[in-house]
Amino acid sequence: MTLPPDIAHHAALDARLVAAVRGIRLLQALSWPAHVEETFLAAWTIGRIHLPQVEYPREDFGEVRAELEAVAAEADADHPLGRYLIATAESWRIATRLLDVAGSHRLTAYSTRLYGRPVEMLPGEGPTNLDAARHFVALADDMDQELRAIEPDAVMSAETLRDLLQPEIDAFFTGHRVEVELDPDLIAKAAASPSRIRIRTNTGFSEYDRQQLLLHEAFVHSLTGINGREQPHLRSLARGAPRTTATQEGLATFAELISGAMDIERMKRISLRIVAIDMAISGADFVQVFRFFLDAGQSPADSFSSAQRVFRGAPTGGGAAFTKDTVYLHGLLGVHTFFRWCLRHRRLGLARQLFAGKLALEDVFAFEPLAEAGVIAAPRYLPPWMHRANGLAGMLAFSLFANKIRLDRVDADDLVLGLGV
Repeated sequence: MTLPPDIAHHAALDARLVAAVRGIRLLQALSWPAHVEETFLAAWTIGRIHLPQVEYPREDFGEVRAELEAVAAEADADHPLGRYLIATAESWRIATRLLDVAGSHRLTAYSTRLYGRPVEMLPGEGPTNLDAARHFVALADDMDQELRAIEPDAVMSAETLRDLLQPEIDAFFTGHRVEVELDPDLIAKAAASPSRIRIRTNTGFSEYDRQQLLLHEAFVHSLTGINGREQPHLRSLARGAPRTTATQEGLATFAELISGAMDIERMKRISLRIVAIDMAISGADFVQVFRFFLDAGQSPADSFSSAQRVFRGAPTGGGAAFTKDTVYLHGLLGVHTFFRWCLRHRRLGLARQLFAGKLALEDVFAFEPLAEAGVIAAPRYLPPWMHRANGLAGMLAFSLFANKIRLDRVDADDLVLGLGV
């Protein structure tokens, strides 16, 4: 099929963009060697406190930026594909600038342009990310003892988790192979690409973790990457870009929530990271943030990992932070609002297009006519909870109505519901 000239032009630009950014591995470039954790924790156990020292690799991204600027200049700003390419190229350009200044306080400025910061407002003129994070931490602390008594953690090894996940993933992705692998150098508990899911070695996992990793990593991150690879004209939808991170992480976290796998401890972990980012920006050093996570109930190893996420690419002496973890909460609320909007306006079909590749929410709306014309292919895979459209609609419809009930005005007597005779 011969493509219309405007589509062919932007498809060629998209291919150039994909080639230009192929060598950029943002999170990998900011990762810390495993020996940094081993040295810190060994010293910590004998009372010797020190700030970790990390050197970051330096690369010359001059040619990459020149090509990104050329792609943006040749894109039509009045065309939906042109606007997408201009925004995507700009986010990658900012990412290269962030890598240029890794290890310095200047990192925060570029990081906040990509991912925002804790004090930014949530969708719908709501509270800030930081306000919401503190609310969830306080709520989790209030419920902690009661819930621990009801649901004690059963810890499994990374090897056991891998052996449990692989058959489930194989059964789902019938036309593709996604390999589950162990990785001792991984900062997060898990990370996913279209072809593999990595799990951090020497880490304990609960049954909730197993469900969360399946829903979050496999049925969103790997899924959208595979669907992106199936796109006939926009190969960048398989890779995504820094500008899509909030939507993609929000969607993956929403998958946990809508499937009942989002336990309060998970919400607390996400929220603690946002509070810690604000601490680091405000001047707290690595040791202070490490102690913050310890005091919140995390183990020394988990506390190091959590603090490390905050200080990736940032000076460990404080006053700067890598703010990526702020996207989980505002991304979750943004995606939740999107699905509720789709329900209210009877547009759940639009919600399915969110899985066509690694998209931002605004791309779904911009690409709607292109999807109808077949330029953007329908997603090959959808997560299990999206196949149950009636159930999803029921949960969202109930959520829309239940939000009208003011809990601060409800007494225990109101909940008896006339059961007494």
